[in-house]
Amino acid sequence: MLAITDPFRGDSLSSRDGRHDESSSGDRKNPPSDDTLVGHAFDVTRGFATSASMPGACTAQEPGAVRLLWIRHVGRDGSIAEPDTETDIWRNDVPERFHLRAGDLLLSEVVTGRPKAARVEESDLPAAAVGSIHVLRPTGPLSSEHARLILAFLRSDAVGSLARGNFGRNRIGRRDLLALKLPKADDALSTALGELESAARRMSRWSAEATSLAGSVFETGQSLDEARRSIIAAGQLTRLRAEAAGELDDPGYLVRTRFPYPVALRLREVEARRSAGDLAPAYDAVLEAAEALLAYTALVAGALARGASIELASLEALQRKLAGTAGGPGLGEWTAVLQEIGGVKKRRGLNPDHPLHELANLAPEGEAQQARSRLAERRNARAHGRALDAVDLPEALENASRDLSLLVTRARFLADLPLIHVTSVTWDAFRREASISYRRLMGDHPVVPTSTMRYPSNTVETGSLYLVGRDHRLHLLRPFLTCEVCETCRTWSTFHADKVKGDLVQKSLEHGHHYPYRADIEVLRQADLM
Repeated sequence: MLAITDPFRGDSLSSRDGRHDESSSGDRKNPPSDDTLVGHAFDVTRGFATSASMPGACTAQEPGAVRLLWIRHVGRDGSIAEPDTETDIWRNDVPERFHLRAGDLLLSEVVTGRPKAARVEESDLPAAAVGSIHVLRPTGPLSSEHARLILAFLRSDAVGSLARGNFGRNRIGRRDLLALKLPKADDALSTALGELESAARRMSRWSAEATSLAGSVFETGQSLDEARRSIIAAGQLTRLRAEAAGELDDPGYLVRTRFPYPVALRLREVEARRSAGDLAPAYDAVLEAAEALLAYTALVAGALARGASIELASLEALQRKLAGTAGGPGLGEWTAVLQEIGGVKKRRGLNPDHPLHELANLAPEGEAQQARSRLAERRNARAHGRALDAVDLPEALENASRDLSLLVTRARFLADLPLIHVTSVTWDAFRREASISYRRLMGDHPVVPTSTMRYPSNTVETGSLYLVGRDHRLHLLRPFLTCEVCETCRTWSTFHADKVKGDLVQKSLEHGHHYPYRADIEVLRQADLM
């Protein structure tokens, strides 16, 4: 489901401990701006002064009781430890001004390595920070996205370098902290950090489950044989998780399961041919896969450029090819599109999350450009009947495969930009959102389950292909890329407009089958492809 996160609103605080501190008070109405200091955006206090051995502890159920949080409760990953009935200390005599609120940020005063920092959530309350902890309370509205970015900054070496002291007790002084300039809000970076933190938390849970399972072997009174069978059965999911995660270190696995279907299928054929020792078919498969990769990325770039009202001169070459009487576009035209979109000027003003920024990664000069040129030369030589000698084929296959691998490595961002086929759209006029059924075409097989999501737009087309950006925005790919069941092989396929012997056809990216163009030619004209 498409997730839309609402901004988090922090509580306002105009005084601290009955005294007004000019050094830490700022504009109470505005969120942190580009040049805001910590002392302007937050009221900064120190944790409640007490020790674990002091009398006065109570139970968690007593009125006014709060859980005491030491810096040991704050994890390096920004988490706050779950309550523990055996080790937690609760007190009901902590002054109200030390009670934490949801949205407060905690920062370690004493630094060993990098600083620790975390945000207090409702689930962590009631609680009070104790001892060497700086408590940063927002003085105005602070979005959850900006708070995430600030936390990452507080955990950085840049903040850790503020620590001063001797004998291993380096501390971040309050005055230095108040004068620290905060990073400006950046939703794209914040989203990327959030996804990374979410992945880390999930893996930490899996690790904890495995550790707990291993520690339970001798707790049930079972025989060793029974314990072995129990561990094998109970640990199956944990082992499978580890195996699946390990597979991601294999580039082939990433391609087979996470790349867009047209590209993944071509690369899977390369892998199959090479593993079977079929040198000539493997060599052909490498060249076809390279063209499919460049064609897919160029067609997507063209569609996105049109959606962003960016004019590409390279599309005029595609137009001439499709309007002429000779052959259709090839590696030269695909490369020209990618090179043009690689220019910074063309992408100036786009949202940082826009996919065109990542598509530009295939265009820069250097090794990738040289690899493209070598593959294009090999492709042209084959197209003009200049076959390789059997003696030269093994080395040629190895070199071509190396060039293809370089391009695939540069195109790894495709794994994060899903290709989807929208199968149905239902618009809810009251909710102002659409319920969309779609197929996620990532990996080397077109038979995939149908999923659903909600999307705040009524412009989504049933039957069309879309690229999903990192910001979850849907980018229409029609008419650059279309889809249907191939009339030749009867498999679901993606197509682009092409020219064969002067006739306009639609050609499959997956297997090269082509037949007369079935879609609306007028749409090609409106997209400046004809």
